[in-house]
Amino acid sequence: MTVPSIPDVTLNNGTAIPQLGFGVFKVDPDKTSRIVTDALEVGYRHIDTAKIYQNEEGVGHAIAESGVARDELFITTKLWNSDQADAEGAFEKSLARLRLDYVDLYLIHWPTPEQGRYVEAWKALERIAASGRAKAIGVSNFQVEHLQRLLDETQIVPAVNQVELHVDFQQRELREFGAAHGIVTEAWGPLGQGKINDSPELAAIAEAHGKSVPQTILRWHIQIGNVVIPKSNQRERMAQNIDVFDFELSEAELATIAGLDRGEDGRNGSHPLSVN
Repeated sequence: MTVPSIPDVTLNNGTAIPQLGFGVFKVDPDKTSRIVTDALEVGYRHIDTAKIYQNEEGVGHAIAESGVARDELFITTKLWNSDQADAEGAFEKSLARLRLDYVDLYLIHWPTPEQGRYVEAWKALERIAASGRAKAIGVSNFQVEHLQRLLDETQIVPAVNQVELHVDFQQRELREFGAAHGIVTEAWGPLGQGKINDSPELAAIAEAHGKSVPQTILRWHIQIGNVVIPKSNQRERMAQNIDVFDFELSEAELATIAGLDRGEDGRNGSHPLSVN
């Protein structure tokens, strides 16, 4: 099997994260092992899961049976909202479900601002990182105000902020804040959660490169510096999603795609202030 060469992005603590990974959000727990096995065979080495997805066990089974060396993999999981008061206990349970001694990245899944516990939870993640059980720590769905509070009140700058980000919802301000503070932006729902932009401009760019619109969108993410974790239950689509490193978008094409941003109107998922 020839594994595609996927570039790494270096996080602020020196950890290398593959820029293109595989997400398992809404993947049926009973099918997760088979789907992740397919992804690993296609060539993905970065797998993103979470406690709330209820499929950490399937990810762990696929990893254990894959024959891929642990140091060739990058595994992310996340702290669920109701566990923020006991992040270390929740983390240990995730490790057990994954059958791993450590994860490469552990994220706070949502800031849940009404709970008011994300700073407390982050300090627990700092202890987890200090123990070596998470190679890097970060957050998910944090806005600038939440990131700024962590910068002001804690010791470790988040390595990653994983947020909804796609052509219709490009999150420029958040990306710029992250870049200014050494926080890598990782896009969930990078293709729009099935609502793929069907503009003629994007279709024309894809056609010019002999690629599909989803491949073109993933290439856009790569070129603007995002880490991306597309998902698919179909092996053929997995292979298509990883086949985005043999072409390059021009500055004019990047500018055209930037012009497709719909701002807040383009958001498909929940607003971070509404998840508590």
